[in-house]
Amino acid sequence: MSIFQRLGVQKIFFNKKDKRLASNVKMMTGSKPLSLSLYRLALTPAGLGDSNAKGVAISNERLEFLGDAVLGSVVADYLYIKYPYRNEGFLTETRSKIVNRETLHEVGIKVGLKKIFTEELDGRNLIQGKSLYGDMLEALIGAVYLDRGYAFSKKYILERLLIHIDIDEAIKTTVNYKSKIIEWSQKEGKNVEFKLMNVSGNQRFKEFTISLEIDQKEISQGKGPNKKKAEQEACENACKVLNI
Repeated sequence: MSIFQRLGVQKIFFNKKDKRLASNVKMMTGSKPLSLSLYRLALTPAGLGDSNAKGVAISNERLEFLGDAVLGSVVADYLYIKYPYRNEGFLTETRSKIVNRETLHEVGIKVGLKKIFTEELDGRNLIQGKSLYGDMLEALIGAVYLDRGYAFSKKYILERLLIHIDIDEAIKTTVNYKSKIIEWSQKEGKNVEFKLMNVSGNQRFKEFTISLEIDQKEISQGKGPNKKKAEQEACENACKVLNI
């Protein structure tokens, strides 16, 4: 990163649109952006951006991938400290409830992404999916991480994002991932099948491994102490793969 970025010199060359975005970023993150292009990229979903010199479409998908990893790490650390006597299963399930697409979509809207994205569209039309602002929020986290580092990203997530999530209420909520997969498959005209792949363990403790196949192609696997829980885990993993 150049010294000009660190000193904020780039702001001198901002046009009206750049200044508006920089102001919005500061409002959302609490700090001026050092590399404004990262945040503009975070607000560029697939299908909206142009292509680069090599013909590769420009979108926020790589930032989304990175932001998802950073968010998962911060939330895992937060839950590990907050619940020192709860087991791994509880921590994993709670993290999944916090970082799922629907929750992040709502948080994205609450922190102003819908308003800011509408401004960035400048009248252009885009079909807005039900997870658009959740995906965009992850991309924003990726941009913050690259722009400001992990420590700042962690503070941003804990102080500006998690405050919009009622974690105690999320813990009480049971997400039926199998129902989501069945509903999706019926809508898309897909055939879903669960296959028992393996049973390990002894008489007191058994672990079942279930494969979830869609149109005879394996999408995910899940494990659990019984078939029902193994199927739920397989469906949860499938929801992530299929972005449901």
